[in-house]
Amino acid sequence: MVSSFNSVFGRLFDAILYPFHDLNPWIAILAFSLITAIFMLLVYRALSDQEGIRTAKNRIAAHLLELRLYQDNIPATFRAQGNILRWNVKYLRHSMVPVLAMIAPLVLILIQLDARFGQAPLAPGETAILKMRLKQEYRPSQVDAAILPLTGSADETPPLRIDSEREINWRLTANDPGIHTLTVRVNHEILTKRLVVGPAAMAAVSSSRVGGPWYDILLNPSEPPIPESSAVRKIEIGYPAYRFILFGWRIHWLVAFFVLSVLLGFALKRVFRVEI
Repeated sequence: MVSSFNSVFGRLFDAILYPFHDLNPWIAILAFSLITAIFMLLVYRALSDQEGIRTAKNRIAAHLLELRLYQDNIPATFRAQGNILRWNVKYLRHSMVPVLAMIAPLVLILIQLDARFGQAPLAPGETAILKMRLKQEYRPSQVDAAILPLTGSADETPPLRIDSEREINWRLTANDPGIHTLTVRVNHEILTKRLVVGPAAMAAVSSSRVGGPWYDILLNPSEPPIPESSAVRKIEIGYPAYRFILFGWRIHWLVAFFVLSVLLGFALKRVFRVEI
């Protein structure tokens, strides 16, 4: 069920991002920030007590003014501070329902965006580690594991087996640009892992293919889960981190998305007649 949801939701994001394939990634993240800001404003307007929020903000402002006017009157100062605290609690109560309602959709959006902006594809000629983690009952030194003939990359080293970590590692060199499929054999079982090389704009760069609990599958939506019957728990590739460039600064996508979403939300709140 989680895998089917990931597939459908991923296709939706692919469709939204398709027009931005040949454009600067900043434009794509700006578009998603705008969509998210509008979504949050609509949810906030629909589910919050707008009149209660407006009243709470006005009362807080009035009591802040009272603090300035009667700062030499200690009883009045304490009374104003108590009223500010009381109206802040009311403000939070009026805002709680829409905030809680937005958490799940925003988490799903962040998961999909991280799959596309969290890691960068390997550059041709760049090396990376393919790491395969086995389940607890298997020892790497006792497992027959190999990478089958590759397209788009070449394995540089024989498998490194680490029994204490239940890991088998290979070092790979990316060759041909594109989206390739790595095939790994574990005993008599065949598993695949996607490898993204070169300028694959907006492609979902999946660092991990996982099995196990539903939340692990949800957090790694770009590839189908590893079957429960498999000896393998996870297959991952060490992609480099992707960063947005702003005036020479390297910025994590989440910082760019958060700042743009907040700024756009406040810029559009009057357009959508939302009291925040």
